[in-house]
Amino acid sequence: DGCLIGNASEVKHSILNSNAQVPHFNYVGDSILGHKAHLGAGAILSNIKLAPENVWVEMDGQHFDTGLRKFGALLGDQADVGCNAVLNPGSIIGKSALVYPNVCWRGILPDNMIAKNRSPLDVAVRRPRSTDN
Repeated sequence: DGCLIGNASEVKHSILNSNAQVPHFNYVGDSILGHKAHLGAGAILSNIKLAPENVWVEMDGQHFDTGLRKFGALLGDQADVGCNAVLNPGSIIGKSALVYPNVCWRGILPDNMIAKNRSPLDVAVRRPRSTDN
């Protein structure tokens, strides 16, 4: 009830619990979204690995074979994934957890935690291009 699947979004073999939002330009493959889970524009829940093998989930240093070739992400209730973020196959995002925009995430993000990039930006002086050519 109350789910939103917006413009140019693709949802494949997935479950959206009540009031989940997949607003626009999203891909949700073989995934489960919790109550009031939300994806920002362009977020991707990838469901298949490049290597031809099953998707594995790592938890507490142990690897678990899902037994599935295609397995996307599990998003807890009120989890939020920012614009253009990518969740790799087998990602698990806890309740009320937040994945910032442009993050490429793999693994388990516990409840109420935030995943964000810490890459420094390189800011340079803009110089006019030479017109001598």
